[in-house]
Amino acid sequence: MKKEFYLFVSIGLISMNLIAQAIDAPFKQAVSVKYTLPDELKDAQLKKVVVDYNEIVYVLTDKGLYRDYNENELSKDLFYRLLAKKIPVDITVQERSGYLYYLYADEFLTNAHAGTIYKYFPKNEYQRILVNKEDQVLLLGNKKATLYLRTQKLSDHKVPKGDFVNAYVYNKKFYYLTSDAIYRLENEDWKAVHKSKDLTAITFRHNEILVGTKDGFYAVDMYKGQVVLEKNNKLPAPQITEIRQVGKQLWFGSENGAFLQEPDRYRYFSGRRWLDQNKVIDIANDGKGDIYLLTPTGLNKVKYITQTLAKKTKKIEDDIRKYHMRFGWVNEIRYTRPGDMTSAHSKDNDNDGLWTSLYLGSQAFKYATTGEELAKRYVWESFESFERLLTVNPLKGFPARTFERRGIVFNHEAWRPSKEKEWDWKGTTSTDEYIAYLFVASVMDEFIVQTTEEKKRIADFIDAIMTHIIENDYYFVDVDGKTTRWGRWNPEYVNWYADHVSDKKLNSAHLIAGLQLAYHLTEKKIYKIEAFKMMEKHGYLDNIMIPMKTMRKTMEFVHMGDIMGDNWNHSDDEMSFLTYWILHKYAFNDELKQKYETVTRDHWEIERPEKDGLWELCTYGVSGDIDIASTLFFLREFNIDLDRYSTKNSHRKDLEFLPDNFRGQTTKKLLYPGEREMHRHNTNPFALDQGGGQMSRLAGDEYLLPYWMARYYKIIE
Repeated sequence: MKKEFYLFVSIGLISMNLIAQAIDAPFKQAVSVKYTLPDELKDAQLKKVVVDYNEIVYVLTDKGLYRDYNENELSKDLFYRLLAKKIPVDITVQERSGYLYYLYADEFLTNAHAGTIYKYFPKNEYQRILVNKEDQVLLLGNKKATLYLRTQKLSDHKVPKGDFVNAYVYNKKFYYLTSDAIYRLENEDWKAVHKSKDLTAITFRHNEILVGTKDGFYAVDMYKGQVVLEKNNKLPAPQITEIRQVGKQLWFGSENGAFLQEPDRYRYFSGRRWLDQNKVIDIANDGKGDIYLLTPTGLNKVKYITQTLAKKTKKIEDDIRKYHMRFGWVNEIRYTRPGDMTSAHSKDNDNDGLWTSLYLGSQAFKYATTGEELAKRYVWESFESFERLLTVNPLKGFPARTFERRGIVFNHEAWRPSKEKEWDWKGTTSTDEYIAYLFVASVMDEFIVQTTEEKKRIADFIDAIMTHIIENDYYFVDVDGKTTRWGRWNPEYVNWYADHVSDKKLNSAHLIAGLQLAYHLTEKKIYKIEAFKMMEKHGYLDNIMIPMKTMRKTMEFVHMGDIMGDNWNHSDDEMSFLTYWILHKYAFNDELKQKYETVTRDHWEIERPEKDGLWELCTYGVSGDIDIASTLFFLREFNIDLDRYSTKNSHRKDLEFLPDNFRGQTTKKLLYPGEREMHRHNTNPFALDQGGGQMSRLAGDEYLLPYWMARYYKIIE
């Protein structure tokens, strides 16, 4: 679909006959790196993480000092051979210079300055070391503190009373934190800067001290100690364990994950996607802005990679070809061991056709955009799998859900033996699959087919399926002679529903889209005749035009044990937007086209809070409406790590929760994808708690189709 006018913008809402272009500029995205620990650290106590000026990451443990020789692996620090035999009591990096300093039971030293700074003292007097930018070294013990200038002792001090929490250095000054006060070393004495209770951590920002507590954080004036920012406990996890200012970013560690303060929200890093466990005991950062989160049992990094959408897309496409192709189907893979690719295997899915249609569609749009012949090859390879759905079973025009070699699936009622030796096929085919068939045929007709023979393959595929539906009174009829659970477009079934039950609208749209497409491909008059009969005699056009705001919760309509209006069905959203694209493209006349545009825009308006890139691009292809900011949010924030992790967000105090509602929108703002389980377009993106367990991985077709549609429609250049 070509638009006539051009508007160049980066974000915002675009509508009608305009092309909105966003340059595919490099952007940063957070990814997770989990460090592998050597066997000897299995039961070790991890104490502290620091990064020196050479970007070397050090982790202090009760079994010695470890460092990152590889980006995702910790090893014993053996570089200085004599030091490797010793276990530091503490380590630190000097303010500004970043030199690493060691504190041992009877000595402190640094390997900087040609190793000239070292000092012995009586054993076991000190537990902490800090070094300011003027080379002053502060040693802290349980009862006293000693200040040195390099190796020259300057003074001894008693430590402040109270339960010691931590010590800090900022702008040459040393700070001592207890659970009820902040002290600063001034004129050889500790001055109380601020007193409170349940203090757990501090950091510094200009002339402020940001104070973490067991229930949120606040800020005080560095010199007067007065509160300048009231306590905020509306946080993802208010029990703060660490707080760190990194450039302009404020990071928090807590008893339940880490989080980053953004201008209007918090970005939450928790669960197996980001951490080996949720208790964060220390935070460090390197010069690139990457964040190191230490837990009692592991080191985790939030790494920021800079990429374009094109580069991100290439990675997802390559991984699909390597890991997710099964007989031409694009499959989610399953792990035997959580996240272990060496234990991965393919597995059929009820909706093999639907998920593959997204991938096939992406490659069709890619070919239309780039002319890349390999993309066209991938389309035809997957289409062979769709064609086989009609031949692997004995029924005329009935498409199987999927197929598999015999012996893989046992004792499942949906599986039947094929007439093809050593193969089984899956029945009970649903509307989800039907829409996949229509979408596949439509994009191939639009972008891929070039010869009469190719056109015939597509036409024969749809003709067989639509003939089966018409000849079976508008039902899918399985091998047992019964209609399938969801393959139902008969007026008696469709019009049984009230207007406020979405299946009435959706199934009407499904059928009309299929009849329009079949007429376009085959030119058989029966399809046009049947379409108008359904629209005029049985009210299917009126059904399609029912406003989405009409939909509401209802318990009165029960189909085969399923309450049809119990909650908003996001599978219906997915099927709807794919259907709108087909409806509009093959409309019999301009009047119908305009009606379909109205229908699509109406549905898009109610779905906008979900920021779903596919909804945006399907809508743009029909009505010209699009929210560019939401589209870019979807594409840029789509997770690079496609494993399905368990997530939990219902405990968060930073979220603005909504009352229970039919749509299942739990929060006012949509969470970042990195805070949610990986899910497909048919899942509620506002679900707060999900249990993936990292036992499977999605392919990324959910991302590829909207990306290549955006490229084709010149939303992204």
